[in-house]
Amino acid sequence: MKVSSITAPSNLNLDKRRGNAFLTAVKKYKLLYLMILPGLVYFIIFKYMPMGGLVIAFQDYQPFLGITGSPWVGFKHFIRLFTEPTFIMLLRNTLVLFALNIVIFFPLPIIVALMLNELKHRHLKNWIQTIIYIPHFMSWVIIVSITYVFMTLDGGLINELIASMGFEKISFLTSPEWLRTIYIGQIIWKEIGWSTIIYLAAITVVDPQLYEAAEMDGAARLRKTWHVTLPAIRPVIITLLILKIGSTLDLGFEHMYLLLNSLNREVAEIFDTYIYTAGLKNGQLSFSTTVGLFKGVVGLILVMASNKLAKKMGEDGVY
Repeated sequence: MKVSSITAPSNLNLDKRRGNAFLTAVKKYKLLYLMILPGLVYFIIFKYMPMGGLVIAFQDYQPFLGITGSPWVGFKHFIRLFTEPTFIMLLRNTLVLFALNIVIFFPLPIIVALMLNELKHRHLKNWIQTIIYIPHFMSWVIIVSITYVFMTLDGGLINELIASMGFEKISFLTSPEWLRTIYIGQIIWKEIGWSTIIYLAAITVVDPQLYEAAEMDGAARLRKTWHVTLPAIRPVIITLLILKIGSTLDLGFEHMYLLLNSLNREVAEIFDTYIYTAGLKNGQLSFSTTVGLFKGVVGLILVMASNKLAKKMGEDGVY
């Protein structure tokens, strides 16, 4: 009894001190907390509040009955998702495109950032950065439309060039064999410049004395990049890789939907486009929510697993 009587006030005092410290910090940095407020409100309204709607994945949801009136069906929609032949196609297409993102696209911004860092001519460096940044600000509609103008069979620049050389025109936009090449090429074109920003920012904080020490040891440019720059930005690379792994099944709807057609569906249909088709076009709201919930759970598991693996390897991880 004595121990509990002494411990309780101590815990209360500790909690009170923590609360006072938090309020003091808020008052001291009120402008910083005010800057956070819009982002916090956005996440609460558009990210956390909609999570309540995930319950319809376990219901046979009917809009006129609402969530409270719709009958519960348990894991019926999950069983349907995993037993349909479409699931294997969706999983295969999504994983293949994600693998192309990781293997081909992910290293390219790092390489471009390292190359830009080696440029000593400031105006040339700024000019190149501006040129490669511009596509990021164009929508996927514009990117895909430009691709269509270049690759269409009917007057496309590339096909006209192929025909002028005596070869047969290629149906790039409807051919399943070319879909993945076009997809990853468009991502590289649109996002490679913007993705270099974080790496360039990380490179700027590398201690110049490390480069000087490497030069004294006789290291050339390539050696300094490999032994100084890359190890210095490795935590940033690991963090972005973990976040990228978390989006394994979330490749984005708009881009692939614009490339999707009836002739390349076998390789172009992914979870994002399937959710749109099942949910909005066919009105299967509960089933499409099930697919979305599956994507979210897999992403969460992958982030947690990759973060734990990174910590075991001596890295900081995301959290």
